[in-house]
Amino acid sequence: MAGETGGATRKVGLDDVMHDEEIRTYILTSDRYLGAIGFTEHGLRHVGLVSRNARRILLELGHPEREAELAGIAGYLHDIGNMVSRDHHGQTGAVIAWNLLRRMGMDPEETARVVAAIGNHEEEYGNSVNVTAAALVIADKADAHYKRVRNREVATFDIHDRVNYAVRDAVVDVDAANRRIDLRLEIDTAIASVAEYFEIFLVRMMMSRRAANFLDCEFALNINDRRVL
Repeated sequence: MAGETGGATRKVGLDDVMHDEEIRTYILTSDRYLGAIGFTEHGLRHVGLVSRNARRILLELGHPEREAELAGIAGYLHDIGNMVSRDHHGQTGAVIAWNLLRRMGMDPEETARVVAAIGNHEEEYGNSVNVTAAALVIADKADAHYKRVRNREVATFDIHDRVNYAVRDAVVDVDAANRRIDLRLEIDTAIASVAEYFEIFLVRMMMSRRAANFLDCEFALNINDRRVL
């Protein structure tokens, strides 16, 4: 195959990635392994949403279609490293994605952009090294939602379950004219308080702010129609 031999490359699209059975298997396996150790959903719902939002952020900010598509590809592949381990899954996932995209024949420069984004999406060590990475960070960290909670026994929720379960809606708004990206959350404060949200997600919000700044935008967090960050 061209990608394996170093020959001609081809334009690998988001549809190619989403319909690749090997990739689908790895995403489903990653999510199953995380479920076994008590983590929230990281499967097709999560990566599909992150992919769509990462692509949309760049499109709405006026970036080229192909640049936005690479962000969508990074979003779809970003958690694939969880099939190896939760620890350093961004960096592990970058290596796995490199092999997959190389096998598919993606251009090396485009592959480099995608794997850099995947390798930099976690708050412990990530940085917005390119616009692909910045869009991925914002899209990924925005996904707190009750649908991600696997545990159905409310009485046994830990703080992560409770906060995610309290988020009834999460929307990323892009105001290109004013260079502003808003994360708008609707939280049921009878389930979890705004303070509890910040307790577990503050670092992620700070990372999102830095990512928005990389895109020459302001980042704002709005909870229940009030700006809190």
